[in-house]
Amino acid sequence: MGTTTTPARPPLPPFTREGAIKKVRLAEDGWNSRDPAKVALAYAIDSRWRNRSEFINGRSEIIAFLSRKWAKELDYRLIKEMWAFTGNRIAVRFAYEWHDDSGHWHRSYGNENWEFHDDGLMASRHASINDLPIMEADRKFHWALGRRPDNHPGLSDLGL
Repeated sequence: MGTTTTPARPPLPPFTREGAIKKVRLAEDGWNSRDPAKVALAYAIDSRWRNRSEFINGRSEIIAFLSRKWAKELDYRLIKEMWAFTGNRIAVRFAYEWHDDSGHWHRSYGNENWEFHDDGLMASRHASINDLPIMEADRKFHWALGRRPDNHPGLSDLGL
């Protein structure tokens, strides 16, 4: 399926290793923008998510979810890494750091399974995530808010 109201989002399936890695980095960059409307454009109009114990259907619910998320998870910085891929699916592992409005820091770890339509829009996303309280001194993600710099270590380089 897919949509005719949103342009295709390359790389398109079937994915090559390089295409899957690029798709993951583009997703990371989008999420690090913390712009719910911009991020939602990478998902099909009828995209379905499971995020932790929450079930989300469609772009409007994605935007509402991400708005709530980033209102709570302050100074959010994310790193994603491609784990595996085949055809129109990509498995990703990720970690992100954030603090709450009381200044308590967390590192959240997780895995995502993604499935894409032929136009490169994500049709489904299944995320399992665990949160670990950390001390501010234990943070590993120290770039200015926004896109992770190309020279910043990834998850494997950081031992995560």
